[in-house]
Amino acid sequence: MIRKALIQEVPEIWRMLHEFADKDVLPRTMADLYSQVREYFVFRKDRGPIIGVAALHVYWEDLGEIRSVAVLPDFQKTGIGSRLVKICVKEANALGLKKVFALTTRPEFFERLGFRLVPNDDLPKIIWSECKDCLKFPDKCNEIPMILNLEKDRDKG
Repeated sequence: MIRKALIQEVPEIWRMLHEFADKDVLPRTMADLYSQVREYFVFRKDRGPIIGVAALHVYWEDLGEIRSVAVLPDFQKTGIGSRLVKICVKEANALGLKKVFALTTRPEFFERLGFRLVPNDDLPKIIWSECKDCLKFPDKCNEIPMILNLEKDRDKG
């Protein structure tokens, strides 16, 4: 089941994100997670451990970021990651955002969900403000910016 994260789940989310920190997810501090807990969605079965996590971070009146998408290895390629991203996109639509982006090392995953590659310069400079705190900044950054235009999808519906 996917739902909003609870405050008592922050330590578990922190541990999960740190397991993925060397691979695909930027680590977050415990303080960041507590202050941003309402941005996070979790997937868990019954009372078992968190299996997947993703967040929607709002940057501006029209722009949000899908971030911290992680699914435990035994559950990858089962659709949980896609479902988590889709719920974040649904939330972005409900908030009235026009676009959401992701910085990813797995562009093929986001392409399947309708995101398209964009040059770094197409995204506002504000989104790069967290880069200065990243261990990979500036020389080892391998994240690829991708964007999804939500207005286009709203216009179709």
